[in-house]
Amino acid sequence: MLERPAEMFDREREWAALSAFATDPRPGALLGVVSGRRRQGKTFLLRSLCQATGGFYFPADEAADRESLNRLGALVAEYVDAPAPLAFDGWHQAIDALLRLGRERRIPVVIDEFPYLVRANPQIPSVIQNALAPLREERDKSRASLLLCGSAMSFMGRLLSGSAPLRGRAGLELMVPTLDHQLAAQFWGIEDHATALMANAVVGGTPAYRREFARDDTPAGPDDFDAWVVRTVLSPVSPLFREARYLLADEPDLRDAGLYHSVLAAIASGNSHRGGIASYLGRKAGDLAHPLTVLEDCGLVTREPDAFRDNRTTFRIAEPLVAFYHAVMRPIWSDLEHTRDAGRLWQRSRRRFVGNVLGPHFEQVCRYWTRHLAGPEVFGDYPNRVSSGTVNDPAHRTSHEVDIAVFGLDDDNRQPLLAIGEVKWGDVMGLGHLDRLRRIRSLLTAQGRPGAETARLACFSGAGFTGELRETAAADPGIVLIDLAALYRPG
Repeated sequence: MLERPAEMFDREREWAALSAFATDPRPGALLGVVSGRRRQGKTFLLRSLCQATGGFYFPADEAADRESLNRLGALVAEYVDAPAPLAFDGWHQAIDALLRLGRERRIPVVIDEFPYLVRANPQIPSVIQNALAPLREERDKSRASLLLCGSAMSFMGRLLSGSAPLRGRAGLELMVPTLDHQLAAQFWGIEDHATALMANAVVGGTPAYRREFARDDTPAGPDDFDAWVVRTVLSPVSPLFREARYLLADEPDLRDAGLYHSVLAAIASGNSHRGGIASYLGRKAGDLAHPLTVLEDCGLVTREPDAFRDNRTTFRIAEPLVAFYHAVMRPIWSDLEHTRDAGRLWQRSRRRFVGNVLGPHFEQVCRYWTRHLAGPEVFGDYPNRVSSGTVNDPAHRTSHEVDIAVFGLDDDNRQPLLAIGEVKWGDVMGLGHLDRLRRIRSLLTAQGRPGAETARLACFSGAGFTGELRETAAADPGIVLIDLAALYRPG
């Protein structure tokens, strides 16, 4: 594997995959696709790869087709030390020229922001398909590892799917994700767990938000968190101030921006189900199928089936900064743009932040930790599926929300229930919370749910647990207590 740049944080998996692709010893040109939401460090990864291997890197712009061809010809000429820029008649000639860069040895050939090129000329994917056709000399005698990169998630998701021209052509499909809560805390250099979680609820795990956007301004601790929010995200002179709006503008499929902002605002206000979103917008639930699907394809919204109701789906905002913008900033946008005292506006909005942003984000972090970071000893087996759900209580004519439902997978492909859990950010959890979980477990057992009778009861708290609950849990291995220290403990 190529030596990873010393200044690169994490990304071991991504660097290993790119290194293997860029040094593949087999003959013939290769195609790879790299995607991920904007600001995740894709360009840094690919530029570093080209620097380490002597590869070719082309950053596409929003430009007319002819201008892009001219820029590419100039950069190829510079790369091969030609006396004058190369003049390409079209993309067939241009792609063949890129393949010829790998005639002597295996090198990466990167086209960054590929969606910009296709927006100007939709035929380019078909051109690449034809260039990489079997038994074609330009492909067979080349050892170029052609990498197409883009941040428009809806576009990149379709590039290799269905009947798309490039389906079946790619030997690498790499998605660069945001950093999880543990890695984000390390990257931001925040040691206090509560501060790390609160900051993560605002800016998520996007690396560029610390370096380029906040200029390495990190909250020093709990007492500095409010001031940090005011001087970064809520400051009109900070790039973070308008970033959530730009994230939507970057997606070419979001043509009716007002509608998509309203859908996100509905979800950020606590309307996580289709009916609630429709009521918030004053529309029929059936009218929301398309905008919700588009937001999901763009990676801005996630769709989660209810753990216990087959016909019920929960929608969540995937990007914390977007959730923060719609829950906290958008309702007071004009005031934020013109106020001399953003601190006062923040204090007025802090309750919305805790209820609509921090609480739901903490739940999502707990679900992520349960699914991907918890060891098999915590819930008695490896979790195979983790979600939230709703359990009917006919005797009391009510229903119970379950924040975390943990399912395993046995040898017969059945998914027994391993645990159910409740999540509280600001409450010290006690025996009352445990009794509620016991009631829900009895209801699930009565429904005949596999594994329900022995399912463990999990309490997740950002504020801790009472002495009575700790004593009860110490005497019963079927009770699991998870605090912030556990959520941030390295696996």
